[in-house]
Amino acid sequence: MRIPNIYIDQPLSTSASTTIEGQAATHLLKALRMKHGDELRLFNGDGNFYCGKINNTSKKSLDVDISDVIPSTSESSLHTHIGQVISRGDRMDYAIQKSTEMGVNEITPLFSERCEVKLNAERSEKRQIHWQQVAISAAEQCGRASIPKIHPPTKLEDWISSCKGLSLVLHHRDTQNLSSLEQPNSINLLIGPEGGLSDDEIEQAKSQNFIATTLGPRVLRTETAPITALSIVQWLWGDLQRKAQRNINSQTILETDQDQ
Repeated sequence: MRIPNIYIDQPLSTSASTTIEGQAATHLLKALRMKHGDELRLFNGDGNFYCGKINNTSKKSLDVDISDVIPSTSESSLHTHIGQVISRGDRMDYAIQKSTEMGVNEITPLFSERCEVKLNAERSEKRQIHWQQVAISAAEQCGRASIPKIHPPTKLEDWISSCKGLSLVLHHRDTQNLSSLEQPNSINLLIGPEGGLSDDEIEQAKSQNFIATTLGPRVLRTETAPITALSIVQWLWGDLQRKAQRNINSQTILETDQDQ
């Protein structure tokens, strides 16, 4: 059975016991039907996995004995921050979920000129909490030991003025190619809404040193664009190419051995 990764928001250490309650406990006990003696990996966002076994269960909680700590190897050296204009329905959830799987470190939901979602302060806070939980669940699923930070929703102009380092505004009508840029340590990606960013917003981003760049000849949906962009930048400057190259080399060796 696959050993589950479970996030808990509390300190963890080796040679200690910890109690899991709430939603995480319900998931383990009811959905996964875990019991005494089963193994699992806990993480709290510090970049480590804490391996342990269940030593006691009740209806609403379980105790875990932690025996070992393993540093995560699933984080990219490229720090990525997405500014994503808020979209309707479950599109925003999808963008956050898949961006987490692609290794994003930070996401800031944005209000723009063509954004069709209106949130007051109360609803904005509730959505932020919900989106953070989406990121946590995605991190559990994909084997990350760090949680992307979901920032409070903010105005597009405020976010672009705060960005430092290499910053890109995705713009399908531009001709700038990503592969022509120098390798960065961090990158900011501005993603527009369903109707796209206005010409004024693109010019405003460019005035804040954002580089308008294209991902290809086709217009991407707002929830598809961050996944595509992250895939490309992780391949160019992150950990996808390195991992893929190792797999290709291993397969080449295997095929050579089989041919002999």
